[in-house]
Amino acid sequence: MTRTDPLDVPRPDAQLHFGVFFQGVNHWTIWSAPDSGSQIDPASFRKVAQTAERGLFDAFFLGEGLRLREVDGKIHDLDVAGRPDAITQLAALAAVTRRIGLVSTSNSTFNEPADLARRLSGLDLLSAGRAGWNVVTTDNAWTGANFRRGGYLDHADRYRRADEFLTVARALWNGWEDGAVAGSAHAPAWSAPGAVHPVRHKGPQFDVDLVPTLPRSAQGHPVIFQAGDSGEGRDFAARNADVIFSAHGTDFDDALAFADDIRRRLRAVGRPDDAVRILPGTEIILGATEEEAREKKRWIRLQQVTPATALGIAGLLWGIDLSGRDADGPLPKQDPVVTDNDGSFGARRVADPRAVVAEWRAKAEAHGWSLRETVIALGPQRGHVGTPSGLADKFAHFVRHGAIDGFNITPYLIPDGLDDIVDLLVPELQERGVYRTEYTGTTLREHLGLRAPLDTGPGHMTDKKLSHADRNAAASGAVLD
Repeated sequence: MTRTDPLDVPRPDAQLHFGVFFQGVNHWTIWSAPDSGSQIDPASFRKVAQTAERGLFDAFFLGEGLRLREVDGKIHDLDVAGRPDAITQLAALAAVTRRIGLVSTSNSTFNEPADLARRLSGLDLLSAGRAGWNVVTTDNAWTGANFRRGGYLDHADRYRRADEFLTVARALWNGWEDGAVAGSAHAPAWSAPGAVHPVRHKGPQFDVDLVPTLPRSAQGHPVIFQAGDSGEGRDFAARNADVIFSAHGTDFDDALAFADDIRRRLRAVGRPDDAVRILPGTEIILGATEEEAREKKRWIRLQQVTPATALGIAGLLWGIDLSGRDADGPLPKQDPVVTDNDGSFGARRVADPRAVVAEWRAKAEAHGWSLRETVIALGPQRGHVGTPSGLADKFAHFVRHGAIDGFNITPYLIPDGLDDIVDLLVPELQERGVYRTEYTGTTLREHLGLRAPLDTGPGHMTDKKLSHADRNAAASGAVLD
């Protein structure tokens, strides 16, 4: 339901959380602008992460692509492209940042838990408890072709695998009890007897028998992010996630409906309403005036959706090659050709292209839009446009009424796309008391105000907030003598 009464504020003390999403492969990051920098130079990653940390962001979030996007078997050369191995890049960023969380997008379909859980644990220790894992469950065959077993998993099967993957990963992260490592030179042994537990798991997806090699970090486990929006994805998030990276953050009522649905699912699995943070992905476009912001948005959209990109997107809808057409001319008169979905362009074709084309034609005729203008107007509506003061008011309303917990921001320029947000928007949010003025913790879990990790094992904390004393004890180890 819509909450508009200014006196009825369900969460008057709520704080807005920001992350930054360095996307990598996409056409939304403008690579052709004069002030656009390299998408793959380590200096670009460092600049974005350090700017976000200057703005007191919770996390730097790195997308991962196991294969470049393709159209009809050819590399889609309109994209920026350059996703390094996420954990490697984040390990480098751990050395040049101090507080900001470092979140790796890593695939549960095409990885194995014994290896990935260990590498994530290594990042968590290296960064002193700042690691996170965005659990993605790719199901398409064109990515599966990279791997010896090939193929792909059906939609439901990929979440079954992800559930079991997380079960094994958590067992590995719980393998060392808190205080397992000697905290004194006078201890009788380097580790306490029985404090390191073997992990033996045999299930439909994994057969694991090993002894974990690393202790827990200052935050216990890496923070779990999840971005699925289907019913299965939402249920998976309710069972497993600490943070949901959603697509429901532009319209208030839509965002609130999503958040309320997640809270219902949390209660259904026995978790409290505040167990998960909801951070929709968003683009933020700022201007000194509303008119200036709208003009900037128009320029940005024309840079993001070039004529060639517009023809590529429309070609997928029509199922034909439109590359020879004028993108600034009318829509094609042909009816769409319905073909099997092959995952071209890194995305699915729509289920009913004829209905979508009919809608496009009706709206294009009503508004006098060209093909390119139609693609822009009826494509994904990305984020928020306005003045720093106006958006600060808007975001305060969103978070205080329980629609979101914050945003994962996708800059349209790399590496300087966060500067205006940090320099102009963040101070407005701080003035309204809805954004931190300093970091009060050192771990990602603390930044987000999360509970202790799920499924903790022998001797570990469970179902409570992590205190500074808990964190320090976990980081140092108890004296064993």
